[in-house]
Amino acid sequence: AKLRQENAQLQAELRNSRLEQEALRAGQAGLAAAKQNAEVALQLLLQVTTTSRASIRQLLSGAESLQLIADLLKSIDRISEVSEDGQ
Repeated sequence: AKLRQENAQLQAELRNSRLEQEALRAGQAGLAAAKQNAEVALQLLLQVTTTSRASIRQLLSGAESLQLIADLLKSIDRISEVSEDGQ
């Protein structure tokens, strides 16, 4: 009877150990998935950062071009004013 009781106790411990092992494996799988998701998110963020920087450079270049055009128009306006005064 004592051996049966010990056997039942060992069987219960074995079941608990197996359940714990399955839980640990599931946790490791979840951690691996989380790491993979983080890596994908990192790559996407780096891509967005690169694209954003390129867009900002284009925007600044366009702003500089517009400033040059505005300066040119001011110069043309001044030249036409001087021409009108001189006539």
